[in-house]
Amino acid sequence: MDFSLNDEQKLLKDSVDRLIADKYTFEKRNEIAGSKDGWSRELWKQYADLGLLGVAFPEEFGGIGGGAIETSVVMEALGRGIALEPYVPTVVIGGGFILLGGTDDQKKEMLPAIAEGKLLLAFASTERHSRFDLFDISTRVRKEGDSWVLDGDKTSVWHGDSADRILVTARVSGGQRDKDGIGIFIVDPKSAGVTVKPIKLADSHRGADVSLRSVKVKAADVVGEVGRAYPLIERVIDRAIAATISESIGCMDQLLDTTVDYLKTREQFGRAIGTFQALQHRAVDMLMNLEQSRSMSVLATMTADESDNGERRRSISAAKVHVSKASRYVGEQAIQLHGGIAMTMEYKAGHYFRRLLAIQTQFGDLDHHMELLSDAGGLAPDED
Repeated sequence: MDFSLNDEQKLLKDSVDRLIADKYTFEKRNEIAGSKDGWSRELWKQYADLGLLGVAFPEEFGGIGGGAIETSVVMEALGRGIALEPYVPTVVIGGGFILLGGTDDQKKEMLPAIAEGKLLLAFASTERHSRFDLFDISTRVRKEGDSWVLDGDKTSVWHGDSADRILVTARVSGGQRDKDGIGIFIVDPKSAGVTVKPIKLADSHRGADVSLRSVKVKAADVVGEVGRAYPLIERVIDRAIAATISESIGCMDQLLDTTVDYLKTREQFGRAIGTFQALQHRAVDMLMNLEQSRSMSVLATMTADESDNGERRRSISAAKVHVSKASRYVGEQAIQLHGGIAMTMEYKAGHYFRRLLAIQTQFGDLDHHMELLSDAGGLAPDED
């Protein structure tokens, strides 16, 4: 099987790589992180102009007709710049829900707006008790006439502080941990009863805690089938996991380059420390972990759009487990090889490691996905 990029994908890669290299220097990122929004609306417009916000949308909705591979190309480049824009919450997750589960009217209205950079979305699923279980939901929703009324609290909503619309999971029926009885509702954060409390995350991204008190939602703002939304949630989040795995590859790639450059220039005992064989071995181990992770990223990307839920979940969890282990190793070795300078806010190595650690726990940590993989019988389960 040929995993090389086609001409259009190569052109996309060259474009986004140049944009990140030119516009997302470490100094510029620090400036962006300290701004009011914590990300750049100017760069977001440039993403839209290059077509990056619609890579996975059909052309009829303002996209370029790509898929998981094009998303992976963009995410790897964003990882090299440890970009702060809400790409995953808006494009991958929000856009994914509308594309896969939205009505025709929702698609016509929202997908072109996302592709043009005019609509920001966030996904509010996590609650204080739920940890990584997407079905563990206590937020309730009830029907009142032609509307739905939501009550509950969501925590750590990724880029929820700047979202124009928030996609909220809520329980229509059943117990708190039932996989049935879940719905997805589009909420305007300016609606009566909605309280958004901005927070700053450890990796310099932004988020919010969202409180919902008797919030009314129109019937037209329901995504997917009410009460049977969990399979859709799993499918979209698997896409998000594949995307953040690609982001990890970009982070590790840049972190390795930064470390090797440091080994070539830092001198000790009258010569560059990169001439010491023990440190060379560590750098090679970092490279091996990176390249193995790149292969697992390809696996995740190739199965992200798979309709077979079992096959997709196994591949995504396997990739998540391996890349989580590898990214921690690469990050730890980078810190060790740099020494104390890597932990300062003025040097970029520590910022890459913080983002890698954040990705490890997004949408389920290593232990969570090990358990999922084990329950599924491993990557290649026996067929009885």
